[in-house]
Amino acid sequence: MPYQPIEDYGIIGNMHTVALVGMNGSIDWFCSPNFDSPSIFAAILDDKKGGHFKIAPAQHQEELTYKQMYWPETNVLVTRFLSTEGVGEVTDFMPVGNHHDSHGRNELIRRVNVVRGKMNFRMECFPAFNFARNEHDIRLNALGAALISEGIHIQLTTSWPLEQVGNGLVCEFTLHEGQTATFALDNVANNRGPVLPLDEDESEHLFAETVEYWRNWLSRCNYKGRWREMVERSALVLKLLTYDPTGAIVAAPTCSLPEEVGGERNWDYRYTWIRDAAFTLYALLRIGFTEEATKFMKFIEARAVEAEEGGSLQVMYGIDGRHELTEETLSHLEGYRGSGPVRIGNGAFDQLQLDIYGELMDSVYIYNKHAQPISFDFWNHLRRLTDWVVENWRQADEGIWEVRGGRRHFVYSKLMCWVAIDRALRLADSRAFPADRARWEAARDAIYEEIMEKGWSEERQSFVQYYGSQSLDASNLLMPLVFFVAPSDPRILKTLDATNQSPENGGLVSNSLVYRYNLKASPDGLNGHEGAFNICTFWLVEAMSRAGRYDPKALDQARLIFEKMLSYANHLGLYAEETGHSGEGLGNFPQAFTHLALISAACNLDRDIDTAGQVVW
Repeated sequence: MPYQPIEDYGIIGNMHTVALVGMNGSIDWFCSPNFDSPSIFAAILDDKKGGHFKIAPAQHQEELTYKQMYWPETNVLVTRFLSTEGVGEVTDFMPVGNHHDSHGRNELIRRVNVVRGKMNFRMECFPAFNFARNEHDIRLNALGAALISEGIHIQLTTSWPLEQVGNGLVCEFTLHEGQTATFALDNVANNRGPVLPLDEDESEHLFAETVEYWRNWLSRCNYKGRWREMVERSALVLKLLTYDPTGAIVAAPTCSLPEEVGGERNWDYRYTWIRDAAFTLYALLRIGFTEEATKFMKFIEARAVEAEEGGSLQVMYGIDGRHELTEETLSHLEGYRGSGPVRIGNGAFDQLQLDIYGELMDSVYIYNKHAQPISFDFWNHLRRLTDWVVENWRQADEGIWEVRGGRRHFVYSKLMCWVAIDRALRLADSRAFPADRARWEAARDAIYEEIMEKGWSEERQSFVQYYGSQSLDASNLLMPLVFFVAPSDPRILKTLDATNQSPENGGLVSNSLVYRYNLKASPDGLNGHEGAFNICTFWLVEAMSRAGRYDPKALDQARLIFEKMLSYANHLGLYAEETGHSGEGLGNFPQAFTHLALISAACNLDRDIDTAGQVVW
């Protein structure tokens, strides 16, 4: 089965795990029971070995037209097949909420129906447990078939007869207009009771309950601006990427999807980065999801409590809070379209990335101001973290982009050390918390002056990537967003001008898409190239939008870039990590960071358009 483009997938989930469903009706990525569990289907990483679960018309693909959509205001996905003989649909979803029925929780339900004429379908279920490393047994039974491998027992339930073919299951069936067939895939060990038959009435009931859950959840969104549909879809994506037991949000639900086809920039993103905290809290609170923000804040607080001796934090953690995320290469898998190596785990977990302290403190500051006051005990842990930053901000580090070419004095890392101390001081003042104010203020001022001296290039007339460099870095676009400089400060305006040049002219922008840095001018220890970084484009929108409060042309340009960026979403409004030269999706998919930045950019651009000509900083 040939690889599909990354952007040809939709996503369903239940806040424990997700599945990626292609426009051809094939589930090519599914880990169970959790996001970071070993895979059951991973054809997206190896189309021959990875395993898939496909339901599609039996006729030749060239005779079909494919469409895909979400049931309005939900994460229920509909894949439609149109032909001259009939129109069929596969509706995919995972029940969510409290389903205390006799079935326990059906993890993945696929409902097939024909809305016009008739259609012959073929179901193929070929699992490949533990990233195709473990063998499995197939046992046909009265409910369908059991798929049993080491440590995991999956039940495929259906009323249609199944045939074992090799290491998988096949079923061919015909439906006429108005008829429906259901296939349910259950992780038996994760259910509350024995698996029982799932008839069409029960399937319809679970579908209706799931639709109601998502609509009720989305009704809490208070965004009513110009780009409501895209903001709501981004909110639904973020909810899908939330691990319900702890409130952690994964960076993406996939691993090793390449930043360049054929390249080696392939990473596992099924973990929670401290860096994402401030962006997550800001986006969720901005559009009304205080419950999710509170749960994620508790996850972040627990990590701060666990900080190592002296106060240092890890870059990322497992969704259950675990610390060890050892990186491993799966050499038996070829990778998406031959893009090896395939990696699970993430070796960057023990890097030194000083920026995470700024993002953590900013998230706490936002939460304390807009959601709920923090406790004194939590403050004591934050004091320890702040003291660590004061003592260690002068170190070189691997930086926000987790380079593997050696440590440098990255400007963004210094910037976020400034943010960490600044927000700690603001928290202390707003709550009258005890703090070593004089020492903190001295460190904050020293960082500020050093950035202005060593992070600014007179030659480039721009802030640069690291001290002594002449290269640009899109992360510096956050300077006005974190209130380090005013959005009208000449230095940031010149940085915007420099960034907005094409890569050929030393800038980072190509057809409104923003690259995070110039790989030729600033090697990062890895081979190959990458696409434009989607979050960086939204950062550019925000920085220009804020500058647009003083310059109408900048505001117009910000809106144009934002509108262009919306056109790079896939057919369902989803974004991968990066966008390639031909508009294709690259990197892990969908990317939480991108959707967080979209929400933030939409909210701030809306406000700046509505208040054009007024000073609102």
